[in-house]
Amino acid sequence: MKLCIAEKPSVARDIAKVLGATMPKSGYMEGNGYCVTWTFGHLCTLKEPHDYASHYKSWDLIFLPIIPKQFGIKLIDNNGVEKQFNTIAKLVSECDEVINCGDAGQEGELIQRWVLQKAKCDKPMKRLWISSLTEDSIKEGFENLKPAEDYKNLYLAGNARAIGDWLLGINATRLFTKRFGGNKGVLSIGRVQTPTLAMLVQRQKEIDAFSQEEYWELKTKYRDVLFSASIDRLKTLEKAEKGLEYLKKNQFEIVSFEIKEGKEKNPRLFDLTGLQVEANKKYGFSAEQTLNYIQSLYEKKHTTYPRVDTTYLSENLYPKIGGILRSMTIYSELISPLLSQPIPKTKAVFDDTKVTDHHAIIPTEIPPSSNLSREEKLVYDLVARRFIAVFYPECKISNTLVEGQVGTIPFKASGRQILELGWRIIYVKDKKEEKDEKDKDEEQSIPEFVAGEKGDHEPLIHQGKTSPPKPYTEATLLRAMETAGKQVEDEELREMLKNNGIGRPSTRANIIETLFKRKYIEKKRKNLIATQTGIELIDTIEDELLKSPELTGEWESKLRRIEKGEYEANQFKEELIEMVTTLTQKVINGKAKVINFEEEKPAPKEKKPREKTEIIWEETGCPKCKTNNLMKGKTAIGCSDYKGCGFKAPFEIFGKKLSDKQLQDLILKSKTSKLKGFTGDREEGVLILNDDFSIGFK
Repeated sequence: MKLCIAEKPSVARDIAKVLGATMPKSGYMEGNGYCVTWTFGHLCTLKEPHDYASHYKSWDLIFLPIIPKQFGIKLIDNNGVEKQFNTIAKLVSECDEVINCGDAGQEGELIQRWVLQKAKCDKPMKRLWISSLTEDSIKEGFENLKPAEDYKNLYLAGNARAIGDWLLGINATRLFTKRFGGNKGVLSIGRVQTPTLAMLVQRQKEIDAFSQEEYWELKTKYRDVLFSASIDRLKTLEKAEKGLEYLKKNQFEIVSFEIKEGKEKNPRLFDLTGLQVEANKKYGFSAEQTLNYIQSLYEKKHTTYPRVDTTYLSENLYPKIGGILRSMTIYSELISPLLSQPIPKTKAVFDDTKVTDHHAIIPTEIPPSSNLSREEKLVYDLVARRFIAVFYPECKISNTLVEGQVGTIPFKASGRQILELGWRIIYVKDKKEEKDEKDKDEEQSIPEFVAGEKGDHEPLIHQGKTSPPKPYTEATLLRAMETAGKQVEDEELREMLKNNGIGRPSTRANIIETLFKRKYIEKKRKNLIATQTGIELIDTIEDELLKSPELTGEWESKLRRIEKGEYEANQFKEELIEMVTTLTQKVINGKAKVINFEEEKPAPKEKKPREKTEIIWEETGCPKCKTNNLMKGKTAIGCSDYKGCGFKAPFEIFGKKLSDKQLQDLILKSKTSKLKGFTGDREEGVLILNDDFSIGFK
């Protein structure tokens, strides 16, 4: 028997269906020589300090740093987790081969390996590695199973990351809480969390320290084109007025006129960070919300694996592109021009050297269903349009630069015109973003000028004020985390810096949410603002290692090198142990002060729409036998061991079709709320679960 272990029940169901393992059992599916079981994400975690020694329960400075000789794992303390683990352990002992079907990424590898390690697995292991959950993708994956050994370094990197976060998080949090918390609360320190907060605090200080200044610029209008003086901004009105008088005495002369035709490159396909940035800019979705929406789309088979940090596709995907485009029928108007000729195969899209575990996020050949939420539809639309746009021709533009002079003062004006929309046609219906004055100047229509021509002009003074640095939004913070704090607009350069970014695409959303929960930051409209507690915490940390984005980026680079087999996981651990030991001594011997904690403000009451939560029946215990879980059939919810137990609750009772919520109330609470819509003489009433588990009406 071959045992497949997926990361969640819904994925296990998809795999079991493909393999023909259709017989439901308690905690797994069986059939055709396979057993398919699942975890619920993390079943295991690293042991806590008190698991190594009872005295570590006390947050006393004398016990720091806490450095276990050997890091161990344990089951998460939960009855459901324990029950499912026992099922997995039993199946592991009985099987001939294990197929790791966990999420195809570093975290997924770690989850599965910890469970198998805890289950004392010594059976041969293989790895299912797929980028989408469509039936074809799963079939192809099982035809090309990989040796588990190929992913050993991925596990070592995930394990090293977890140990590194434990060492720094446990020790530094206890250290700073006891030294600076004043028994008022916990001061949370993290390997990625703290440098991210440091970036926000630094920006906050720059904004607070900003002193606005007035300035004046000389401009002039010649043949309805606005020209700006190519000189430094003037600091006083007096100088500006003297300049204006000078301009009035001289004619405007054209020095040069140049038109350059150019191309605007297509946007890149989305990696997770790029998608989170775009969804935040366009719809105001938080990083965590976008991750949840795209994860849901992946599990519903509409998009490929989302937790990626590349914007490229593997070259072997090229033959499948036409089929995916043809399946996207709701975009047929945009896609038909692409299908009328061969789809271009460029290095900007297809490049094996830029793809590691997974390719960029793209749609699958399964179009979205009508039951997606509004937010899921919006996120799918972002992915779909970007996928279409990369195969369109480049946008052709015309850049015009005119240089002139008035006496000895040089002037210039520039204009930009789109000659052929190219890929921009995909976005013509989008609402135009607001543009600043400079952009408006650049977009002005410029007639043809001749060098040497002269004429009268209309000089003027433009008064302006200097602007403070902009606060971070989730979009700009995600980009800053990706490039370890460097402000980078160029996509190619940004791609090169990703290896030294802070955190991983899949964890950055969680880091931002943690900062909110700890009350180190708050949101004002779209802007992220450091609170007084957050500012004081960063000011208290003297060690640059803890708060430097660049140094944290170097750690991230080492973790990636562990993945590639270029760096030893033990060396990474030893470096962090040394750092934690040094930090502990420095803080204990330094000056103590108490940080003021941000007071919790009562949240304003606002009506929020009730969030629909998916009910996973396969994780819900049967109310009758209390040993098996439930399962969803074609006409009813029933016990997975229906023949032995006999419990079932039909979708339609007394002529009324019940919703999942109403079925959940009936099964778990033994009664529904008052319902209408029954047939016969039962107009309205309550459905109840009788003592013998039959369904009654009152």
